[in-house]
Amino acid sequence: QVQLVESGGGLVQAGGSLRLTCTVSGRVFDDYAMGWFRQAPGKEREVISIINWNSETTYYADSVKGRFTVSRDNPKSTLYLDMNSLQPEDTAMYYCATPDWRGSGGYYQLRDGTVKYWGQGTQVTVSR
Repeated sequence: QVQLVESGGGLVQAGGSLRLTCTVSGRVFDDYAMGWFRQAPGKEREVISIINWNSETTYYADSVKGRFTVSRDNPKSTLYLDMNSLQPEDTAMYYCATPDWRGSGGYYQLRDGTVKYWGQGTQVTVSR
């Protein structure tokens, strides 16, 4: 059984920072790209960052580029999202996700929003 467990969300003031963590079990972590998505109230879920299996390729949505950094520790089966210069518009539920396909194919699946497994989400709230 594949499980993704996020942690690290919370309440932070504008301009602050948070680090989200996603721990994966039940599959070979190294084989798969990983992604971070978020969903704000009343809005659709959107992909904000993706990292391929060996960390050589990353993707950032324009809304977070230059402020957020995705990374992974394959031996620990863990995905990270370092979020800096947080703004109220970053308030959302944040989810980690993994695709169905291994390797580069899975990276492009996540770019298309095709996800095989989701975490339960962690809430990030940024106050003014």
